[in-house]
Amino acid sequence: MSTPSVANTSSNFVEELRGFDSFGAATADEQVGDVRYLTNEFWTSKQRQGHRLHEVSYRACFKPQLPGFFIDRLTTPGDRVYDPFMGRGTTLIEASLKGRMPVGNDINPLSQALVEPRLNPPKLEELLERLDSIPWDSFETFLNEDLLVFYHPGTLAQIEGLREWLKNKKLSLIDQWIRMVAVNRLTGHSPGFFSVYTLPPNQAVSLERQKKINRDRNQTPPERNVKAIIAKKSKALLAHGGLATPHYELHTRPSDQTEEVEANSISLTVTSPPFLDVVDYEGDNWLRGWFLGVDPKSVVISNHRKVEAWRAFVHSTLKELARITKQGGHIAFEVGEVRGGKIRLETEVIKAAEGLPLDVLCVMINQQDFTKTSNCWGVGNNTKGTNTNRIVVLRKNEK
Repeated sequence: MSTPSVANTSSNFVEELRGFDSFGAATADEQVGDVRYLTNEFWTSKQRQGHRLHEVSYRACFKPQLPGFFIDRLTTPGDRVYDPFMGRGTTLIEASLKGRMPVGNDINPLSQALVEPRLNPPKLEELLERLDSIPWDSFETFLNEDLLVFYHPGTLAQIEGLREWLKNKKLSLIDQWIRMVAVNRLTGHSPGFFSVYTLPPNQAVSLERQKKINRDRNQTPPERNVKAIIAKKSKALLAHGGLATPHYELHTRPSDQTEEVEANSISLTVTSPPFLDVVDYEGDNWLRGWFLGVDPKSVVISNHRKVEAWRAFVHSTLKELARITKQGGHIAFEVGEVRGGKIRLETEVIKAAEGLPLDVLCVMINQQDFTKTSNCWGVGNNTKGTNTNRIVVLRKNEK
């Protein structure tokens, strides 16, 4: 297979990156083989004012400033913006806020449950009226005694009652909103969640692990007001006003099998795929799956231990993205550093693009503390995870 061609540096986008100095530093511009690495603080850690609708927890999600950067520069209002691994929907929410048409996909049905109600959120008054109509006083019993490691008996009765009430009807958008907020409040480490103190809300620990947390902290689950917590979180999410998204597409498919998405229709994809065996999606989401009635074991989320298998997975995804992307459209493919920085996944993405009608514009590295590092290889990370965004920017060529 041939190596994907590299777009020349006369590209307006690349030139803008090279000249970017909005936060006080010049862009480091390095050529590594055939690939240009551009490193700077392209969106600052001081940008904390994202829309409140983004504030839904999900493991391994990026900040809204990342898709916003590309949406602003590579699309115009009305363009279709896509994410094949939409997760909590950051790309889609940001696209809608900026007047683009969101198109999303994720093999995990939890994702659609988190995203769709936020694309068309209710008015707060309507939401509060709907909460008042739920027969909370009738939710007095529970079946899942094992869950008492997380919840007070009265709280668990409310959670199970709400779960059954939602399960037995065709859900309106307001009902979907209530379900979405409830899923997001199941476990956490503050009184704003239904549970006793546990790990952050994007990681549901096992029953045995929670028993140990309870013993170590000498804690028992306090009673929580489920209705009040849903109302409070809803007020926070809606604090910046609602969002009306008249047109959007959501799919629950493998990333390389999205036949429902029209060919040559996407102007921009901004995404981040599952990384090499870094995140345990099944383990993290077992409790959310229970509430939604979804068996996490039935959701085949990619989890590759070997680089070669991950590269093949990315190749099949890029092949599908090449099919649905317009000529001249772009893909921003964000990857992390894994295994102590020994593996540079951006190089694997570039290899995965071989033989496809995609040009590599650059590898863009957003680095929050730019002054500590002067080159694209010398990124100092903490023990796990990364302090940079490493994004392969590709363009569908016109061959």
